[in-house]
Amino acid sequence: MKTLLITVSALAMMVSASSAKELKSIGISLASLGNPFFVALANGAQAEAKKINPNVKVTTIGFEQDLNKQIDQIDNFIASGVDLILLNPGDKNALEPAIRKAQAKGIVVVSVDTAAKGADVTVTTNNVQAGEIACKYIVDKLDGKGSVIIQNGPQNSAIMDRVQGCKTVFGAAPGIKVLSDDQDGKSSRDGGMAVMQSHLTRFPKIDAVFAVADPQAIGSNLAMKQLGRKDIIITSVDGAPDLEAELKDAKSPSIAATASQDPYMMAREAVRLGVEVLNGKNPEKSVVLLDSRLVTRDNVGDYKGWEAARD
Repeated sequence: MKTLLITVSALAMMVSASSAKELKSIGISLASLGNPFFVALANGAQAEAKKINPNVKVTTIGFEQDLNKQIDQIDNFIASGVDLILLNPGDKNALEPAIRKAQAKGIVVVSVDTAAKGADVTVTTNNVQAGEIACKYIVDKLDGKGSVIIQNGPQNSAIMDRVQGCKTVFGAAPGIKVLSDDQDGKSSRDGGMAVMQSHLTRFPKIDAVFAVADPQAIGSNLAMKQLGRKDIIITSVDGAPDLEAELKDAKSPSIAATASQDPYMMAREAVRLGVEVLNGKNPEKSVVLLDSRLVTRDNVGDYKGWEAARD
């Protein structure tokens, strides 16, 4: 009887292993392959896919902010019979029909960085927490008293969550006065510079600025230099290579911290979860949040940034 039980158990294991779906091909559609954030995403996805199956075919394409182009890419992935589609969605809602079409063909769809309606699972930064730690740094540096600006950005879920986290922290500090929180820096250097120029002209005293994205922080710093303003603390969110360089530059003391994202690990986790779904294991949560780490002038030397070598 003991021998029979062992044989049945071994047979069950063999059946389970044979029924597991092999990851043969992945299609990846990202906003732009010229952006280091998305390059790191692509590298992380490929690393995890190759770990699962060294022979997997990985096709990575940038849609360059053209939503119709991304929809066409999804259709092409479906036609080529990929097992898994990894998306950085150009729009939260507009891709749902294309996603449903892929799923009807047995293809798993995972969204990274931002959400897409209908995706099997989404993996993104905990942007509320990122806004919280970036703004807590400001409160701590100001000893809980000062006039601050929340430099807003495009109204996608990530930006709104960062602002929400920041407002929670500032709201809990009675000595913090928010001068402005609704100006759009467009997630760009030029946008951050324009908004900061306006604020510097409007407000004679600004103690700190929270910019929702690193490029805005860099643009804000440039505006300060042009207008000869000093002693303003700037924090942001991303952990991008340009901001990493600023934190290492003694000539840019105002840029003090960034709540970093890890696109490489984000993509690895997205592929891992996607393969689990492919094999019938539904994730415990449909949205997986990865906590951010605060990078400052004091610890930037230990920071493993977007362009760092990974295993």
